[in-house]
Amino acid sequence: MNGPMQGPMQGPKHDLEQCPQVRPPDRTAPRRLAVFGAGYVGLVTAACLAWLGHELVCVDSQPERVRQLRRGGLPFHEPMLGELVQEQMRAGRLRFSSSAEEAVAHGELLFIAVGTPTAADGAAELAQVMQVADAIGRHMPGPRQVVMKSTVPVGTGERVRQRIREQLALRGESWPLGIASNPEFLREGLAVQDFLRPERVVAGSDDAGLLEALRALHAPLLSDRRPFLAMDLRSAELCKYAANVMLAARLSLMNELALLAEGLGADIEQVREGLGRDPRIGAQFLRAGCGFGGSCLPKDLRALRHSAAALGQATPMLDAIAASNERMVGLLETRVCEALGELLDGRRIAVWGLAFKPQTDDVRDSPALALVRALLARGAQVQAYDPMAGPAAREALGERPGLHLAGSALEALQQADVLVLVTDWPQFAELPAEALRDRLRGTLVLDGRNALDGARLAAVGLRYRGIGRATAQALPPVQAWPLTQDRSAPLGTAWPHRPDHAGAAWLAS
Repeated sequence: MNGPMQGPMQGPKHDLEQCPQVRPPDRTAPRRLAVFGAGYVGLVTAACLAWLGHELVCVDSQPERVRQLRRGGLPFHEPMLGELVQEQMRAGRLRFSSSAEEAVAHGELLFIAVGTPTAADGAAELAQVMQVADAIGRHMPGPRQVVMKSTVPVGTGERVRQRIREQLALRGESWPLGIASNPEFLREGLAVQDFLRPERVVAGSDDAGLLEALRALHAPLLSDRRPFLAMDLRSAELCKYAANVMLAARLSLMNELALLAEGLGADIEQVREGLGRDPRIGAQFLRAGCGFGGSCLPKDLRALRHSAAALGQATPMLDAIAASNERMVGLLETRVCEALGELLDGRRIAVWGLAFKPQTDDVRDSPALALVRALLARGAQVQAYDPMAGPAAREALGERPGLHLAGSALEALQQADVLVLVTDWPQFAELPAEALRDRLRGTLVLDGRNALDGARLAAVGLRYRGIGRATAQALPPVQAWPLTQDRSAPLGTAWPHRPDHAGAAWLAS
């Protein structure tokens, strides 16, 4: 994650030593590891591996970032990470450097976690990955094992192996070299927890010794429910892309169902409750909204479509996901124009949220920034606020006439014709409805994440419109009734499994 430089950021205090889901690490047999890239993935990986007891050098090509990290600051916001980094530095298990030679000399296992941004044609840009491969080949003092954490197209591991060997050949060396893919499945805002409490650990390689080394490295994190999945190199590379496009597909389908719900007079939030209770479907990634963004899903969707096109293979479902999300990202602009007209000169729009999701300052591919740009292009004055992403948004948007980045959520509302919520920070939903009414000039509230209480807003005279909500008045929540022997619960309600009931075994079958 290449966000703006900021001062020291302290995340919530962690209590990992007492965490029942993570076995206390055995710090008596540390391994010497190096991580290339002090961005989002690299820094989380380095800090967590150091907490597990290993000796880490984390190297980055940006000297200012290295200096900032040495001072105890972070280049981006991630809960728990700031304190964890400082703790590991104090313990002497984590240090930062701008010297690739130092990292290669130190690490037995070398993790590549640099950025792979989208190129103009949609492909993943591998320049940083290949620069690291060249540096490893130039400086290898003996056998090394290289592990790819960056999200890269299938076949990249083999290219990295070849690149390192070419550099070794220029030196007249041919050291043993292992290559593995160990993709990350970290959610921004929950990255430390996701690393230390993984649903699974995926690793792919043709080197059995390297796979065993990675299994041992992650052993304190594994259990019967959190397995280590060893596979071949190319399958592991594809696994990350497949996971992200699957999540993108769920979100896009829910968004289309939300628009259908509006037309049919149904409520997508109640539909979501019914879907999420189905164990074949599950409850995650079912929230309808104004499109997905961030550093992973849009980028990986584009990269996988590019890889398929290079093979001459049609991907109608992937194409449909991309088209559906583009439509949803533009939905709030359309609804503003429906309310105020196509030309927005002199209109004032309040925008709540600039990050692509809460608990992060990441604005990459953020639907909020797309909305701000579109509204400004139509002549509107935009008053935007985000609890974390203001500096990153200012850097991404630049100085633009008509744009004001407010210092608070309430300041952004002043004399606005419309309020548009794009990022569902929880503090937005906690503000009194009267505070919104008293500051807005208009009465329309567009909720792009179904985060606000439409009934409370309507009660004070505001007009609420969510995504897939049939009415401004919030409908009552789905009722989940306990199972009774006479089955007297109303039809259409949920009867959850009760282990103490005589019919429980039959219901579970």
